[in-house]
This record gives sequence, structure tokens and C-alpha cells, in this order.
Amino acid sequence: MIPYGRQSISQEDIEAVTSVLKSDFLTQGPQVPLFESKIAQLTQSKYAVAGNSATSMLHAACLALGVSESDTVWTSPISFVASANCALYCGASVDFIDIDPDTANISPKALQLKLAEASQVDKLPKVIIAVHMAGHSSDMEQISRLARKYNIKVIEDAAHGVGGSYLNSPLGSCKYSDITIFSFHPVKIITTGEGGVATTNDPNLAKSMSLCCSHGITKNKVDMQSSEEGDWFYEQQSLGFNYRMTDLQAGLGNSQLTQLASIVEKRNLLATRYQSLLLGNGIKVITPLKDSVSSYHLLLVVLPEHCDRRAIFNSMRSADIGVHVHYIPIHLQPFYHKLGFRKGDFPNAERYYQSCLTLPLFPDLTFEQQDYVCNTLKELLS
Repeated sequence: MIPYGRQSISQEDIEAVTSVLKSDFLTQGPQVPLFESKIAQLTQSKYAVAGNSATSMLHAACLALGVSESDTVWTSPISFVASANCALYCGASVDFIDIDPDTANISPKALQLKLAEASQVDKLPKVIIAVHMAGHSSDMEQISRLARKYNIKVIEDAAHGVGGSYLNSPLGSCKYSDITIFSFHPVKIITTGEGGVATTNDPNLAKSMSLCCSHGITKNKVDMQSSEEGDWFYEQQSLGFNYRMTDLQAGLGNSQLTQLASIVEKRNLLATRYQSLLLGNGIKVITPLKDSVSSYHLLLVVLPEHCDRRAIFNSMRSADIGVHVHYIPIHLQPFYHKLGFRKGDFPNAERYYQSCLTLPLFPDLTFEQQDYVCNTLKELLS
């Protein structure tokens, strides 16, 4: 079966991991800080903090921004559940902003209206988590402007977006946010097996997230409250977690970073070709905003109205094409029903979900496979 996504592992990647296995460090060694410095350089941010998953880093980011039981966090309903769950981990409440049907990202107009209403009843969120769906940047200039107006912090959930850019700045620069999160799960743009990174330009946020990822413990003498000396000495300064990235993961990541530009270029080539092949069949391809470059983690299409998405999905799978659906709106999940959300709360997100489909997209996808995917879909719609 042609999968919807798949990691791309080179011989150089294998040798990089083997080199770490032969070294003195498998967990906390030189590869992790090297990976962090390379991500900071790539994104033009001042700091990068690596962790064991993007979900962990979303949690760490919320904690660093002081999210707690009395707070509310807003995010997009069209995302993986981690984009909302991270706030619940802090004891906070969650709410959603409906999407723009053309981008599948947060609608700035919907956000503006919701903020104005929330301001009148003193129920503004502490943090907005803007998701870059499929690697396409949200309209961060507008989101940032609205957030600053109401003194709200912003996290960019760029789990899909490493290697992309917005208004000539790389995603992760935090030009329009406090913290940006990336994922390195195997089906993402590049992989560390599992892993995530948070970037920021604030040294206090970087320090807080770093502590959070390592049990709240520091061995940095500059930061210690005690004057006790000794290489064995450490201090737990906060309640943290074991969210650390290993040297094995970072070693793979450092190797994968050398291929990032070519991977993003290939994904964009395939995405452009999809748009051409599917033109004129009533299929809408979700594309990035102007003045931005998507890393194209996913190739999202919206099928014509009144077609049977379930039948098309099943027929494509039967034809050995691993189509998928991204995502079931978070507020429709049974757990979120228990929190009071109901069908009809975010109509644009729900309409998008009813007709969206994810087509295969990964660097090793051949033109022949892509032609087969498109011809099969067009035949099913004819």
C-alpha cells in the first residue's frame, strides 16, 4: 500500500545513529545540545529546547507561560488532540476558535469576534495556540496583533511545519509568538524517531522549559541557590518531568537536518504536481498563504459537496492507496463532550471534516504512484 506519509532514512542517518551507539553517551550527551543549536540556527531563534515529543513540549510551553487551573487556552479544533490536551495537563480550561475553510487554520475573523465577546465578560484566554495545519502557517501577523491587543501569550503549534516560512521568516523564529513547537515523529518532515523541540527568544521561557523536561533539576552552578561544590551536586528547583530527548534521537535528528531543504523542496514539487493533476475535478487542494512556504507535511484536499467520503476512502484503501483523514474535530471527541462541547459549536471545522481527505505525500513518492493516486480518485468522482 502507498502510505499517506513515511519517514525517509538514508545510509548517512543509519551511520549517525550507529556512531552514537558506539560512543560513551546514549542519553544525555553532546548530540542533544548540538541538535538544539542547529534548530535555533535554522529558525533564527535565540533558544531551542529539545524534548521527547511535541506533546511534551506543548505541555512544557504552557507551564512556562504560567498556565494553571484558573486559566483558559484557545486553539484550533482541527488538529491532533495534543494541541488542546496540553492545557488540560496544566489544569486549565480549553476552548476553540473556528477555522477558515480555505486554510483549515484558525480564522482571524472568528478570533477577533471571539476575543471581543470574551473581553466583555472578562473571560479572555491566557494563551492562544495557533496550529500550522499540514505545515501551512496560520496568519500569524493577524493572530499576533489580536493577542497583543488583549495581552495574550501565543504558542505556535508548528508540529507539521519545520522547514517552512512565513513573511520571509522561518517558522520557529517566534517573531509573532512567545514559543514555537516542532514535532519529529516519523511521518513528519524530518524525524528523530520520536521527539520535539520548543524555540523561543525569551531566556526565562527557555530555562523554564529546560527545567520542566529534566525533573526540574539543574546542575548549572550559576542558577543554584546553594553554594555547595562538587560535580555530584544538583538542585531540583521546580516540579518537572522526564521529557528529555536522548542522544540517539538527536544523532538521527542532526543527520536528518542536513537533508531538510531537499525534503521540503521535494514535498513542494509533489504538492504543486498534485494541484495540477487534480485541477478541474471539483477537488479543492488546501494550499498555504501567500508570502509563505509550507513544508507540506500533509496533502489535504476537500472533496466536492454531496460525494460519499466514506465510500471514496474505502475504495482508495482497497486500491492500496493509504488515504487518511486529518483531523476529527477535537471538540467532537467523547472526552471533550464530557467537557460540554457539542456538535454545531464550530461549523466550519465540522464542514471541513465531513469532506476532507489526506492523499499520500512523502519524499520518496514517485510520479507514477502519484499519477495512480490522482487517476483513482478522479475515476471515483466521475
